[in-house]
Amino acid sequence: MLKNLPLGKVYRLIEPGPVVLLTTAKDGKANVMTMSWHMMVEFEPPLIACIVSDRDHSFAALRKTKECVIAIPAVALAPKVVGIGNCSGRDVDKFDAFGLTAKPARHVVAPLIAECFANLECRVADTRFVNRYGLFVLEVVKAWIDPTQRNPRTIHHRGYGTFAVDGRVITLASKMR
Repeated sequence: MLKNLPLGKVYRLIEPGPVVLLTTAKDGKANVMTMSWHMMVEFEPPLIACIVSDRDHSFAALRKTKECVIAIPAVALAPKVVGIGNCSGRDVDKFDAFGLTAKPARHVVAPLIAECFANLECRVADTRFVNRYGLFVLEVVKAWIDPTQRNPRTIHHRGYGTFAVDGRVITLASKMR
């Protein structure tokens, strides 16, 4: 028998992808925020839509500079990822507080995060939905991978401090290339 699910819990079923860290830099100061509301929009060039609330400290920097880095952490960084998401860059230097290593990016001012297994340098490609939904469309202009982190497992937010961790990988026949 099916049971009613409150609409406020729907997001816990449709979480779009791994929890990531979004870095920005404005007026010489780098910041990092935890983000889980994002999705692929296009393959080439790679476009990613993401939600950054105007209540987030990173919003003003992203809106002004129109660039950022999406850094993808493996499960080992989960405690830091949650800690980053539970404080504001208005009050805390998160790179220092959480022991993250900022590395210079090639095409944007926002830093890469050395501890993450992938870093995507992004420029804002479309802002038509920013005022209404906080939705930025980003174009990935450079992608980095750490080959020493083999088979990284990502975390996926399920709501209220609960996360799923990537598990077993299966490969099925596909006509998609």
